[in-house]
Amino acid sequence: MRQPPTVEVIDLNARLHIERLGARGEGVSRGRHGLIFTPYALPGEEILAEVDGDRGKLVEIVKPAPDRIPAPCPHFTICGGCAVQTLAEPSYAAWKRELVVEALRNAGVEAEGVEAKVGPLVEAWGDGRRRATFHARNDQRGLPHVGFMQARAHRIVEIDACPILAPEFAGALPILRELALILAPLEKPLDFQVTASLNGLDIDIRGCGKLEFVIEQSLIAAATKLGLARIANHGVPLVERRPPEIQMGRARVTPPSGSFLQATAAGEEALVRLVLAAVGDAKKVADLYCGVGTFALRLAEKAEVYCVESEQEALAAGLRAGRAATDLRSIKGEARDLFDRPLLVAELNAFDAVVFDPPRAGAEKQARELAKSAVPTVVGVSCNAQSFARDAKILMSGGYALAKVTPVDQFLYSPHVELVGVFTKTAVKKAKRRLLG
Repeated sequence: MRQPPTVEVIDLNARLHIERLGARGEGVSRGRHGLIFTPYALPGEEILAEVDGDRGKLVEIVKPAPDRIPAPCPHFTICGGCAVQTLAEPSYAAWKRELVVEALRNAGVEAEGVEAKVGPLVEAWGDGRRRATFHARNDQRGLPHVGFMQARAHRIVEIDACPILAPEFAGALPILRELALILAPLEKPLDFQVTASLNGLDIDIRGCGKLEFVIEQSLIAAATKLGLARIANHGVPLVERRPPEIQMGRARVTPPSGSFLQATAAGEEALVRLVLAAVGDAKKVADLYCGVGTFALRLAEKAEVYCVESEQEALAAGLRAGRAATDLRSIKGEARDLFDRPLLVAELNAFDAVVFDPPRAGAEKQARELAKSAVPTVVGVSCNAQSFARDAKILMSGGYALAKVTPVDQFLYSPHVELVGVFTKTAVKKAKRRLLG
């Protein structure tokens, strides 16, 4: 006999005690059937929530946390761009640091005393985000709306200003609305990736597909009228009026449309400082997953650098900038997919230090080769604490010691945290000193 289907019962106005913040910035409490995750609730608070399974919807704060502060943005809890705006320092910094500590602990490196090696969070917001993605959707009348996505929904929140964006974005939304009007007849959901460069805004349109000639010409005319540096369709430039340059040390780079870039200038500088300090006096350095040369162009001020990157256009842009800059040492590179063809031990052993900054998936295959190598210093840069922790475990199993980890916060109010981890092989360093001595 068939059993009737199970009906989920929504618990209205459940009283919950928030124990901590979770990995997504949600308040975590214990319910009758397990953990409950409630957005916008803070540790130590007593709340009323609508509970559906493991999800809570905040109804009322019965007892606020002592470190609750007013949100700086009127769109908070409506716009889905930020997860935690009402938590005061130092609790906010402690939460972000703990995300890194917990990821390392979950990967099984707690026994190495790693928690004590995770430094305090480095604030790297600076003037705000120099790159952001906006969304455009047509309403039932065919009129486009531009902004960020609503929290846990597919509606657009139209905003006038955003506290996490750099000042160069002040006029971005009117510009995007004008571009969205040109594209509105396509009736497609669109994304605009916008980068604030030294020479103006650089806009890459996503989701429109191949454009008719008339629409392309309208966009090109709009780029001139609106003073854009460049406008592209999914990475293919339609017009480049001025090179959208980014300053990287002594070099000026023109990244390909849509290529990876650190979100804030201050975040990039913070990561670079940590990497340079870790590399020290190394004379030959490999920069793996180098992108447009974020680290390589600074490293080349004092060392010979070999860059490896799968995106040929990004690699070419960095090498081109290196050749044009003054007083840099040798900077060479190759286009190579390190996920499929990592540098092997024999190749790695030619370097005094290796820096790797992979995408969110991490560098598992490359870490396994590094673990077998004799490179004295390895520096890992990551935007994903979980994949970094996995790769760290691999390196440590090969004899590397995790010297320190520094969390870096360039994604203000979000659950995302960058980090730089430094690994050393002491025995290798001692052997090299004996050979040189």
